[in-house]
Amino acid sequence: MNDLDRALGDISSIRRQVAQSTEFRGYGPATLAATGMLALGAALFQTWLIPNPAASLSRYLALWIATAAISATVTAVQMHTRSRRMHSGLSDEMIRMAVEQFLPAIGSGLLLTIVVVLSQPALAWLLPGLWQVIFGLGIFSSCRFLPRSIFVCGVWYLLTGLVVIGLGSERALSPWCMGISFAVGQLLSAAILFRAAKEYAVER
Repeated sequence: MNDLDRALGDISSIRRQVAQSTEFRGYGPATLAATGMLALGAALFQTWLIPNPAASLSRYLALWIATAAISATVTAVQMHTRSRRMHSGLSDEMIRMAVEQFLPAIGSGLLLTIVVVLSQPALAWLLPGLWQVIFGLGIFSSCRFLPRSIFVCGVWYLLTGLVVIGLGSERALSPWCMGISFAVGQLLSAAILFRAAKEYAVER
């Protein structure tokens, strides 16, 4: 029994090593582009539904948290099905590693939002910029499993987040501070992954 456990452990270790050296292809370009369009739609919806977000902070947060949740759900479902197709037997390991890379950023963003809203609501205008900075850090963490040029997307979110914070409390909650940043960022990510997929197909 010990030999069997050891053999299974060796197989698991080998699978993890192979997964670590394999580029993750579970993110679909079309899905990422769709999440970018969803962010743009949310921005348009905010201009109509929440003309004064500073006075309706709960509605502002509900809109963008719902947008993020929908985007994450769509991405997760598509990632699961695409990874099964692209990575076959390594799909479970690849998905787990992809989630591990991005989970700290998601968790940090969620906890930061809760703390700011509950204890320092006057600083809530900082959240859009901080969300973008944290999202960029999540991309940086995932870079070693994705095409190298995806690093540009991390830089984009980092810079847009800092710019939004620099705009100050009066403009940081503008719908376009979130809509444009995430629309462009996700479309850029989609373009990079689409190009990588084409190069991979040619190589095969």
